[in-house]
Amino acid sequence: MVGEWHGSGVGHYPDIEEFEYLEEIIFGHVGKPFLTYSQRTKNPSDRQPLHSEQGFLRIIDDRTLEMVVAQPTGVVEVHNGFYAANQDSCVMNLDSTQVVTTSTAKPVEQVRRVLRIEDDRLTYDLSMAAVGQPMHHHLEASLERVKPQ
Repeated sequence: MVGEWHGSGVGHYPDIEEFEYLEEIIFGHVGKPFLTYSQRTKNPSDRQPLHSEQGFLRIIDDRTLEMVVAQPTGVVEVHNGFYAANQDSCVMNLDSTQVVTTSTAKPVEQVRRVLRIEDDRLTYDLSMAAVGQPMHHHLEASLERVKPQ
């Protein structure tokens, strides 16, 4: 999981048009019992920034994990979840236990993240309940490892 991943994705949500994006995710390790997480996306046609987020992923035991994600749009997600892993693959299911927003952020009530790693490919799906909508699938992407660490 640790390393740099590049790829692309597609997003959709009620009341917005489907869109595509380029993405970079970096999982880092600083010698403590957690991973750092950095993500940013760009518009594929003009390379302009679209979104970014930063966070931490903590493995609690051989089955459970926690993740905290902060976005510059004023959204902070706290997730609990579980994972299953072997030598070549890992699947993580994370559900938000809290989503906190600043007074100027769009309302987000719940986020669900499913990440899969198999060999040098990372894929994910993200669903959310936001802006008055119930839980809907929002993003899916596929990335390749470019810098194993």
